[in-house]
Amino acid sequence: MMLANMNPNDKLKLIGALKDMSVSLTRMDAERDLQKNIKNDICKELDLNKKVFTKLAKTYHKQNFSEEVELHKQYEDLYEGITNKP
Repeated sequence: MMLANMNPNDKLKLIGALKDMSVSLTRMDAERDLQKNIKNDICKELDLNKKVFTKLAKTYHKQNFSEEVELHKQYEDLYEGITNKP
């Protein structure tokens, strides 16, 4: 639907949706900033690798440790099998 074909009510709906989306995107940006600060602070304080912390946080959040272990085992087996390097 083009702007020329929109009635006034549809235009208001569209503006409302854009405002709602903007507010949501602002919250997402704030959450990303918070996550970045949490990661930077704890990794600096405890001398942790940021990638390891991120993996820990995602696994903790999803509560899928056994899946991650199995996936890593499959990765190891495949890598060793194709490179002939244990």
